[in-house]
Amino acid sequence: MDLRKSRGNRPARLSALSARLRGTARGGRRRLLVGAAAVVVLAGAGAWNATASGEQPPVERVDRTFAMPDARIDASYFTSGSRSEKRPVVLLGHGFGGDKDDMRAQAQNLARRGYAVLTWSARGFGDSTGEIGLNDPEHEVADVSRLIDWLARRPEVRLDDAGDPRVGMAGASYGGAIALLAAGHDDRVDAIAPRMTYWNLADSLFPDGVFKKLWAGVFFGSGSPQGGCGRFEAELCEMYERVAVSGKPDAAARELLEDRSPSAVEDRIEVPTLIAQGQADSLFPLGQADAVAKAVRANGAPVSVDWFAGGHDGGDLETARLDARTTAWFDRHLKGDEGVDTGPAFRVTEAGGVDSTDGTVRTRGATGADYPGLNSGARGVALDTGEKRFENPPGAGPPSISSVPSLGSGLSQLSSLGVGGLNVDFPGQHARFDSRPLRSSLRVTGSPTAKVRVKSDSADDAVLFAKVYDVGPDGDTTLPSQLVSSVRITGAEKGRTVELRLPAVHYEVEAGHRLRLVLATTDLGYASPAEPSSYTASVMGGGLSVPTADGVSTEAAPLPDWVWGLPLAGAVVAVLLVTGRRRSPAPAPAPGLAEVPLEITGLTKRYAKSDDRYAVRDLSFRVEKGQVLGLLGPNGAGKTTALRMLMGLVTPDAGEIRIYGHAVRPGAPVLSRVGAFVEGAGFLPHLSGRANLELYWAATGRPTRDARIEDALEIAGLGDAVHRAVRTYSQGMRQRLAIAQAMLGLPDLLILDEPTNGLDPPQIREMREVMIRYAAQGRTVIVSSHLLAEVEQSCTHLVVMDRGRLVQAGAVTEITGSGETLLVGIDGPPLPDAVLGKVAGLPGVLSAVRTDDGLLVRLSGASPSQLLAELVGMEIPVNGLAPHRRLEDAFLTLIEGETS
Repeated sequence: MDLRKSRGNRPARLSALSARLRGTARGGRRRLLVGAAAVVVLAGAGAWNATASGEQPPVERVDRTFAMPDARIDASYFTSGSRSEKRPVVLLGHGFGGDKDDMRAQAQNLARRGYAVLTWSARGFGDSTGEIGLNDPEHEVADVSRLIDWLARRPEVRLDDAGDPRVGMAGASYGGAIALLAAGHDDRVDAIAPRMTYWNLADSLFPDGVFKKLWAGVFFGSGSPQGGCGRFEAELCEMYERVAVSGKPDAAARELLEDRSPSAVEDRIEVPTLIAQGQADSLFPLGQADAVAKAVRANGAPVSVDWFAGGHDGGDLETARLDARTTAWFDRHLKGDEGVDTGPAFRVTEAGGVDSTDGTVRTRGATGADYPGLNSGARGVALDTGEKRFENPPGAGPPSISSVPSLGSGLSQLSSLGVGGLNVDFPGQHARFDSRPLRSSLRVTGSPTAKVRVKSDSADDAVLFAKVYDVGPDGDTTLPSQLVSSVRITGAEKGRTVELRLPAVHYEVEAGHRLRLVLATTDLGYASPAEPSSYTASVMGGGLSVPTADGVSTEAAPLPDWVWGLPLAGAVVAVLLVTGRRRSPAPAPAPGLAEVPLEITGLTKRYAKSDDRYAVRDLSFRVEKGQVLGLLGPNGAGKTTALRMLMGLVTPDAGEIRIYGHAVRPGAPVLSRVGAFVEGAGFLPHLSGRANLELYWAATGRPTRDARIEDALEIAGLGDAVHRAVRTYSQGMRQRLAIAQAMLGLPDLLILDEPTNGLDPPQIREMREVMIRYAAQGRTVIVSSHLLAEVEQSCTHLVVMDRGRLVQAGAVTEITGSGETLLVGIDGPPLPDAVLGKVAGLPGVLSAVRTDDGLLVRLSGASPSQLLAELVGMEIPVNGLAPHRRLEDAFLTLIEGETS
């Protein structure tokens, strides 16, 4: 259908920041930006498969250069199919720091779908010349209008009128902003699909008058191959340097960025708009997309909003899904195909549990028939309202930490600083206000708000950082999406009441958890006043107002194939009930797990005669070839019950166990690949060790040649003692004989329950070597033990249980660590000796040594967050920070957290 175009032509305008930093830069500050590249790369890149199978139609690409005032613009033009066919055109803008080639895959797929597609490198990027103007209306946006002029003269392009082609625009970050600005300045643009971009660049870099220094530094530092802002327009460089030195944005700086922002033309954007915004985005948070939606809807144009999982801070960019949705959007609004499903008015990606086969987080969508905004369905949550006193430290350091642009999501493993990721609030530098435990779960969709009264004892201008934590029953805290809101309070010396608008999120708080409002005086990503000051704060109005967006519902998960067989299964069950009991067939093997020694999913076993007491409950983990897996937990954790179910000795109430893809049932053939020693082994004392093994193997009914007795005895290391009567054996020798019995036939999966019970230290060492040797041959060992030091030396992976539940699973190196020693991941070549010496000489650092992946830093007084701040300040390209501690410490921390 034709869309009415009532706006007049105006010069172009735009503003920007993006998602792609050059990964080829090296040295100094540029190496810091390489760390950011992992999170900010690929803005707008990706592919949508036009055909499900078969060969794809060829795409013709033509490169050409356009002469613009003060610049040459490098562009590529893509078409496919007959030249005689008239088609709409799509312009694809790239992310900041990128160029036209980043959009090639999406351009080719759109061309195959019947569009003419133009990609171009903006001024100052790729092979285009000119200065970066942050989508200056007189330069970058005017360039887009000149490109549309050229497209209007192409014979294969569909026209709505003379000189007026049917035009859509898409792009991410910098490219998304140019789409919005072009729609506001050139009425020939008919539909747009901006992704993870901004509405007001001044609000993004100076939220509530606070300078977002780290993101601004990453941004302006990436504008030149040598770093610095040498390729920006002079007035932009001068503005950044002025604000960076003062630490406070002025009115002229705000005006300069606002003039280059889509918000400057909010009343002119009147075209169908698909807005996709990232939930993991401290640069352009969800509030920017909300402002776009409100403005376009007010102008009477169709709007759809999609909150995807990732963003500038990392995570899943959902490129394939969003590219497909963009294509559908253009099919409807450019081609006029009314039968195309463009998706719901609102969609948000949410976690749908963990895939037990590979540990990845599954996602699903929640949708609404209307976009709810950020304040729909508000629900009150009472908070502690007592007055709290806290300090702004001299020099604003050490700073609290919420998110770090140059590290993205790579610090989530720093468990000692918060389960939900990296978050640090220093004692005395923040006020916190807690709710009571929630009686029922609460889904937050939007921006919570709260009124607080703040008073300063000396500073009339106060800067605070507000955030809401999810606090579990064990005290663990999670900061949703690692987001924080800044607020500047003028007149604080007299005391002021202000309304805080907390970051917009989509997040589920479980029943029994609490919400915690924190007001911090510092944040690593922002500039704070350097002068020390004391504040008092209290919550007014009772607490938080939490939006719940009641009209948004989670999409139902696809029904498994077996559901459709339920009617037939019911008929089969009825026949069996009539004709007598039959043994039910085992589930079909899972081909994808044929090489996986063990996968346990949702395993549950209740205590006898009990409906609500569990020996094992919803246990899931996976074991791979060559691993020595330690199964840990206090007495009564459910370890032995789990092992007995694994061997088919106990039938679970729910869940599934698969060994090499085959479901475990009593007597299942796959159990022949399992050897086990659980709760001790019984031997005939008058027979020799070897005779006991031969008798045991004969009882299995399997061929003698398959026993591999000699191999099992060699691994167990019994020597000549195998020929003596078992009654003469020591406890250690009996244990080794039991291990040899479990190893008969050299099973692919060996299960040992407390194999070191009763052994002295030399015997324990021998048992450790037995397990390591066995796994080294390509097999797998699962060992349950209370000797943590021994487990740490012999096991490669751990599963920690408590009260029947999984507490944590992973590699030993991931679970162990301490606040005293940290493993710091470093991008690029090893650090020079001079830099290494500087790190070792930092206050509170005892030593720093190189490892294959970076540095091992031992702390002596400094905190992990202080070390991180120092390393970032030294421009060291940190890509991760992980604890390094003893297993005993980690185990006690995990179990105490579960039982507290």
